[in-house]
Amino acid sequence: MTDSKADCYYFIVNPRAGSGKTMYEWLPAERRLKRLGIPCDIAMTDHKRHATALAQHAAAEGYRRIIAVGGDGSLHEVFNGICRWCAATGVPTEEFLIGVVPIGSGNDWIRSLGVPNDTTEVIDLISRNSCGSMDVMRVKSSGGRTAYMANIGGVGFDSHVCKRVNTQKESGRRGKMIYLNSLRYTIFNLKSIYISVVADGEVVFTGLSFSVAFGNGRYSGSGMRQVPLAVMDDGLLDYAIIPKAPLLKVVRELPRLFNGTLNQSEYVISGKCRSLQIVPMDEQSGDIFELDGEIEGWLPMSIEVTGHQIRVIKGEGA
Repeated sequence: MTDSKADCYYFIVNPRAGSGKTMYEWLPAERRLKRLGIPCDIAMTDHKRHATALAQHAAAEGYRRIIAVGGDGSLHEVFNGICRWCAATGVPTEEFLIGVVPIGSGNDWIRSLGVPNDTTEVIDLISRNSCGSMDVMRVKSSGGRTAYMANIGGVGFDSHVCKRVNTQKESGRRGKMIYLNSLRYTIFNLKSIYISVVADGEVVFTGLSFSVAFGNGRYSGSGMRQVPLAVMDDGLLDYAIIPKAPLLKVVRELPRLFNGTLNQSEYVISGKCRSLQIVPMDEQSGDIFELDGEIEGWLPMSIEVTGHQIRVIKGEGA
């Protein structure tokens, strides 16, 4: 690893993020990087999951400051590229710094870090080396698949909202309304799944459930707070289980998703742990799950706090 690359920022730009406005916002940000004298190299993605491969290649080349230019999906890919390379090589994730120059339609990860949703301000944070730390969460699922989660994941209601949002994005739709419309559609077409949830080796729930969310960060879906007490560097994973209940009762609880009080609902089972397993109890309940807004596999799945951390760009005073 050369010192020049270790001290150089590597920006992975998703030109399709943010309804195609990436280059309109990125080019001024790139010029600001140069004016501030921040050493950087830039790569462009040209297909889904490309950012993961680019991050792995950058890590192998010696870069240790890797920034996604896009949204939560771009960050998820970059984070997975770094973590997978570290797992394969034995290099600790603590050597790396990640961040997001926010241009995507979903920028929930940065909210928990106090990072402004403004490209110019984020470049200024980078220039001032405003950094914190984040726990690394590893996920294993059926078929022996391993992935990593930076922000929030979920099963049931959560994963099907994400699936519908991503389908609309792929058809060219953008904006906060696709999250709200997907939320409304999923609520009124919700099916329960029969699952068992195990936290730190203890069964905390078995039965019919509408949703299980688990998070390192607090925000998802353009501002929803399913795990409002989550802290990114406390060495713990937060979870929230919504058992099956009459639809009217579920709908009445919806404001809690946005005001940060979901954990106070009498219908929600919540807590903190270091490991969480979700196991389907029948064939019909082998549902999909999502991580950071991306569908990543099928139940059964497990997620654990690895004990490692990674450095992150954060807002000053966060």
